Amino acid sequence: MPMRMHANHSSGCLWTMGIYLLTSLALFSFHPNTSSSFMVMAVDRSKFRTCGETSFCRRNRFSPQSKPNRGYHIVKDTVRLFLPGDEPQLDTEDVKAEEASGSGSGLWKSLFGAKEKGANDPHVRGPAPILTALLSSKTSQNLLSGPEEDLLLTLHLHSNGVSRLRITENYNVKNGNQPHNSSPRTTFDELVLEENMQGVGVEGVEPLSLIQLQTLVGDATEETVMGFRYGSSKAVLVLQLNPFQLSLYDSMEASGPVVTVNSKSMMHFEQRMDKNATPPPAEQVAREAQETDVDGETNKVADRHGGKEITGYWEDGLAIYADGTREEKIAVTTEEDDDDDDETNSDRVEIKDQGLWEEKFHSHTDSKPNGPTSVGLDIHFASTHLFGLPEHASSTVLKPTLGDDAHYTEPYRLYNLDVFEFELDETMALYGSVPFIVSHTKAGTAGVFYFNPSETFVDILSNDNDNKEAAGTTTHWISESGILDLFLLPGPSVSEVYKQYASLTGKLEMMPMFALGYHQCRWNYKDERDVLQVHAKFEELDYPYDVLWLDIEHTNGKRYFTWDKGLFPNPISMQNTLSDQGRKMVTIIDPHMKRDDHYHIHKEATKKGLYVRDKTGTKDFDGWCWPGSSSYLDFTDAGVRDWWASQFAFDTYEGSTPSLYVWNDMNEPSVFNGPEVSMQKDLLNLKGVEHREWHNIYGMLFQRATAEGLVMRHAEKNERPFVLSRAFFAGSQKYGAIWTGDNTATWEHLQSTAPMLLSLNIGALSFVGADVGGFFGNPNAELMTRWMQAGAYQPFFRGHAHHDSQRREPWMFGEETLHRLRRSAIARYALLPYFYTLFHEASTTGMPVMRPLWMQYPTEEILFPIDDEWLIGSDLLIKPVVEPGVTKMKVLFPPADRWYDVDTMERMPSTTVEIPELVVDCPLDKIPVYQRGGSIIPRKLRLRRSTQMMIADPYTLFVALDGNGRATGRMYTDDEHSFDHKSGRYASALLEMATGQLSNSVSHQGLTELDSSVNPGMIERIVIMGFETEPSSAILTTTGAKLQFLYEQDANVLVVRKPNVSMLDNWSIQFQ
Repeated sequence: MPMRMHANHSSGCLWTMGIYLLTSLALFSFHPNTSSSFMVMAVDRSKFRTCGETSFCRRNRFSPQSKPNRGYHIVKDTVRLFLPGDEPQLDTEDVKAEEASGSGSGLWKSLFGAKEKGANDPHVRGPAPILTALLSSKTSQNLLSGPEEDLLLTLHLHSNGVSRLRITENYNVKNGNQPHNSSPRTTFDELVLEENMQGVGVEGVEPLSLIQLQTLVGDATEETVMGFRYGSSKAVLVLQLNPFQLSLYDSMEASGPVVTVNSKSMMHFEQRMDKNATPPPAEQVAREAQETDVDGETNKVADRHGGKEITGYWEDGLAIYADGTREEKIAVTTEEDDDDDDETNSDRVEIKDQGLWEEKFHSHTDSKPNGPTSVGLDIHFASTHLFGLPEHASSTVLKPTLGDDAHYTEPYRLYNLDVFEFELDETMALYGSVPFIVSHTKAGTAGVFYFNPSETFVDILSNDNDNKEAAGTTTHWISESGILDLFLLPGPSVSEVYKQYASLTGKLEMMPMFALGYHQCRWNYKDERDVLQVHAKFEELDYPYDVLWLDIEHTNGKRYFTWDKGLFPNPISMQNTLSDQGRKMVTIIDPHMKRDDHYHIHKEATKKGLYVRDKTGTKDFDGWCWPGSSSYLDFTDAGVRDWWASQFAFDTYEGSTPSLYVWNDMNEPSVFNGPEVSMQKDLLNLKGVEHREWHNIYGMLFQRATAEGLVMRHAEKNERPFVLSRAFFAGSQKYGAIWTGDNTATWEHLQSTAPMLLSLNIGALSFVGADVGGFFGNPNAELMTRWMQAGAYQPFFRGHAHHDSQRREPWMFGEETLHRLRRSAIARYALLPYFYTLFHEASTTGMPVMRPLWMQYPTEEILFPIDDEWLIGSDLLIKPVVEPGVTKMKVLFPPADRWYDVDTMERMPSTTVEIPELVVDCPLDKIPVYQRGGSIIPRKLRLRRSTQMMIADPYTLFVALDGNGRATGRMYTDDEHSFDHKSGRYASALLEMATGQLSNSVSHQGLTELDSSVNPGMIERIVIMGFETEPSSAILTTTGAKLQFLYEQDANVLVVRKPNVSMLDNWSIQFQ
């Protein structure tokens, strides 16, 4: 939510409002001859660091050819095995062959006697290690930070085929020069990872013999390589000792590894140093350059405000001055412009070693009390198609950032930031981070979860530059701190990868049904009258919607959990008016608390000591956000999260009701006057851990605490929460919805929506959406229509707008456009049974809801890079119109299946691998959507104004036959609001069409009699597409009743009316 400003309710801030309005008008530019009017915007790049302006990235970013030779290797004599069960047994025939050849398993034999019972680190969740060893470097001196100790490597094997590699400092060794290394680096297993990760059992690990190893690694010897086959997937892990390398194969029959760690020897691990000890020579040089900031100036930046008094900050981080002016943006020369200017480059990015002990960015100084602590390594994937690493405004396929064919000059950055006016086709960090990559080839799918919540850069190397013959893609990961903690996911199928990932970070939680409806939002609905008038207009027009939202202006001076009594004097009555007609309300609550001793939240949080501290640990951090001077709660602390959750109690959050839900914004966290509009990295949480260590999980933990509060406010704790968050990390799928942030009302931003949402789904965040219509600016009728059409087929469906934007409720665009927008909303509501079933699937299997085409068609290479089309589940293909004036366009149809137009129900002409595209009509009132042949999709077609009014409505089944006359589908239902489904109170059914018979098989029926009376699951109509011959009869075999039907010969569509069957019963219909 950009460009808001702090304004106290006093005349003293009238000048601030005046300058705000003037600035807004200056920024706003209307283009009457173009598709929409919008603010002319561009991100202020001077506010955000590049790799070259970031000490740890600058000194560790190398290509494989230019990397330093650190030469990490495993010290053989330190390897210890902790295998379950008895002594490892090698394959008898292989052992005999080795003995006959005079060879033997020397490494294994040396380990048998050393086998011990492994003990897990209490800070590490999941199975104990099956192997530990010391990892040493060929260099006795760390290139940057002095004497280097051996590192501790542990290897953990999971029963589902996941393997975990952890590399840490060796905490058991106390070096006189480094006593602090005896305390572990901070890790966050308990805040991110699942508790019930299962290790391999007694029969789960099979050591590989040398002969077996040589089938995988031709030059393997008994002294340098060891391997395991393990888990239910029978994945294979091969560990090379010197140089250190770890390779994952999805099976013994694999032609090569799907993932290889450190194959380019790019690993680094900067070990903590005593800041008071004598620095190494390189650091002495760095100290001399300390006063030079990232802009190549000396101390000039310290007074960049020209001595003016600062009275506040905008969300873009620019200062507001007492004289009514505001700080100007700094023009930043791009790297492309600098390529031919060596002098400019040397001024902008100083020596490699600057910033080890202290680092400056503009007027901000990072004190770095632990010195340089960066870690990183290279990970090679078998595929040239890599996906993941959300969130970036870029293509779904990860493009090269380094090498001859690099598309970008900057690595992908993972550092949650409030980026004002974000740009497209960029690797810049945005609001959230998921350090997860999925690699896909025709042969299979694999993944890597790089578990590190500190700032991280990821390079994608083009063409594997140092080995043109090597298949696949190398990635290089560089983190500021933490440890090296990798989870390797062998797949080999897409569904197996997501099951494996869900076992680590958790599955999506079912949301209440209303959350899948349409959400109407604006910054801000002015008062209760405005709210009720908007609601009444939706009612009058029979326009379906479920939730009306309030932004920050509903509060008393930006004090969360309060109401502006002048504008919202009767919040309970207002909410009840909506609730009585089946609607909910959402209010915004951010993580910063106004520093006001009369504000009850701040007063209690201060008294209890719940805030993030300054770098000394003695004072609460004071940063600037919407309320002005603000404190930030420490959500890494369980006690703080519990306290926060308690604030949502109905008797504590005055004016709240059971129909009120929550929107968490600004939780990157956003600090207007902080470095990069965020917190300083050397701030401390309540345990004394620096912010740099936990930055990327802060927003997720805030959303978690809020969701827990919405559950706890009910006495029985049996109502599902709904919380929308802007910031996220791996595991956020457990806590609510995510949106893509402050987009703009342009066709380009509409085009970017699909790739961004697909990347989020690849990161296992399924409940995601983008602001329909764009947050900034004013979409015209055509753009709004096309955006609403696309949004109806995306998981989270919300319209939202900036307060400078014109009102854009659906009726604001004229009667003709209103009917088009309403039609999109009706299509969404009809599909809610299908969406709900898919979200239940995601909650049990981890599979994404919005999917790139390759997930359904894993062997069709032509589909791998496609990100302007998508699938909802496996059965609906969507290709939105994202350019103005388009009435015809090409749609790529996966040739393996038949496809049916959902509007006409006609079968589309067949395509081929050589010519997979068809030109289709797409006038303004149509979005191209197609149902896959071989599928059955349930819909509810009766027009209702909200999901609450639909619960008892009957279903219509849309059956799309494949070339063999077959189709399958699933249906799921429960009470749509409670957690009772977790104890079996739900119903699910499998629908199948084959050999002229449609059957329903109830796979689970746990609904109560009351549930069944409220939602009897009746089916009022069955529509079968692709039925090529008119049947003579349709008989309900369970009763013998003959059913009425209509057959349309031209379209090959059969419609059965009133079959009088329920999804809660077993039945079959025979067509003869």
